Amino acid sequence: MKNTRLVIFDTTLRDGEQCPGASMNLIEKLQVARQLEKLNVDVIEAGFPVISEGDFKAVQTIAREIKKTKIAGLARCVPNDIDAAGEALKPAEKRARIHVFLATSKIHREFKLGKAQDEIMRLSVEGVTRARKYVEDVEFSPEDASRTEPEFLVQVCKAVIEAGAKTVNIPDTVGYAVPDEFGALIARLVAEVPAFQTGDAVLSVHCHNDLGLAVANSLAAVKNGARQVEGTINGIGERAGNAALEEIVMAIKTRNDFYAGITTGINTKEIVKTSRLVSRMSGLIIQRNKAIVGENAFAHSAGIHQDGILKKRETYEIMDPTEIGWGESELPLTKHSGRAAMVARLKQIGYKLSDIEINSVFQKFKEIGDKKKFVYDDDLIALVEGHIAEVQKVWSLEYLNVVSGTATIPTATVKLRKHNAQGDEVHQEAGTGDGPVDAVLKAIDRITNIKGTLVEYNIRAVSQGKDAMGEVTIKADFGDKKLIPGKGASTDVIEASARAYLNALNRFITTTGKIEIDEKGI
Repeated sequence: MKNTRLVIFDTTLRDGEQCPGASMNLIEKLQVARQLEKLNVDVIEAGFPVISEGDFKAVQTIAREIKKTKIAGLARCVPNDIDAAGEALKPAEKRARIHVFLATSKIHREFKLGKAQDEIMRLSVEGVTRARKYVEDVEFSPEDASRTEPEFLVQVCKAVIEAGAKTVNIPDTVGYAVPDEFGALIARLVAEVPAFQTGDAVLSVHCHNDLGLAVANSLAAVKNGARQVEGTINGIGERAGNAALEEIVMAIKTRNDFYAGITTGINTKEIVKTSRLVSRMSGLIIQRNKAIVGENAFAHSAGIHQDGILKKRETYEIMDPTEIGWGESELPLTKHSGRAAMVARLKQIGYKLSDIEINSVFQKFKEIGDKKKFVYDDDLIALVEGHIAEVQKVWSLEYLNVVSGTATIPTATVKLRKHNAQGDEVHQEAGTGDGPVDAVLKAIDRITNIKGTLVEYNIRAVSQGKDAMGEVTIKADFGDKKLIPGKGASTDVIEASARAYLNALNRFITTTGKIEIDEKGI
């Protein structure tokens, strides 16, 4: 095969969002889509339009707002699904792709669908044919392809290509494959399906991580002729997740000698920023030792390693961290630093904000500067991305005071501002609880008259030093059995907890329709 360009298909907003607790609202999805466009992925799978009004609207909005990247919508080989996808994708015009799928494996045919091979073939062809009525770019996925009889898989690929599919995606739906086996399957498909050799159709892969092999299987596929890889940022997704796109991209870039000159169009300097944004929007924390984007990915503590790095970076680093979007960790900004200095540093680490955003972030910057000696890059990133992740504010924190100790009942006094179109209102209540955080949250419940239950609570330092910024990530249930994520940051962990809880509360209010969202700001 002469084609050395690898298409990067991002499904963070579809398959990634299927991870329990990772759902995003429309504003959050659009923010992620815009960042994926900056990352320069080739295709954004924006959602599954038929499954809900929210998914339909998300796909439609992203198709309208994103101007450069191809936008895909998922559909079963069912007329209603395909029609919904076609309608949602209309704003994308020539950039629209309908991604249709139908299970082909024996276990799915017998136990899920109750259909024979010939009927599966017929429905697959009909699905592609119907999708072609809406768009020129149709992708077909034989679900559970890695457990499908290879002979039958070859037949399906030939049939859907003849019906008009431009991409055929081979999913390892349940993460069953191992690299040698999966690579051999891809090589066989390339050898037996002429369109994959001529370039008339693109062979794609979509690997899941149930055995921890999603990235390895994806790379084995690329080595054997696949020219599109599907995955998610940070590897989020169903069960154990999807293939982590940042790992695939950097593996190919770093080991280009092994992958025979294969290239991607990814702007790698946007990887870290994209990873952090997805983490914030989804509420899924990135493990510290995660390859490429984890906090420890380029940390060196051993004396031998440190000595080697000082002498020549490449002794212990196979990638340049600045090429991925990591910047200098320490920034000599203080409370005395002005707006211009803050803006200059933000530009250096890759953020370009509007005047309104700068004013908002600078106010928070001064607040942090009053609390700590130095403001580091991680502090700035937390402030900026916290601002991006904000949902429409119904309630905001004005003041809190906590009394706690070993010989007293923790008591909190909280003052909140309620934002109304007619004018703001200020409310104050006190609460007691099993610890200072519990007391604060109960006071908030009394003010808002909405009772939440804290289900998950995590705290981490996002910068260095004894006065480090603390970021609290929570998931709360506000009575509808759904876990709503929230994040808040402060040098005071109790304040950070209150802000995280209010972030989740505001998200609950806006996403459940208790107030109308002003979509002009989207």
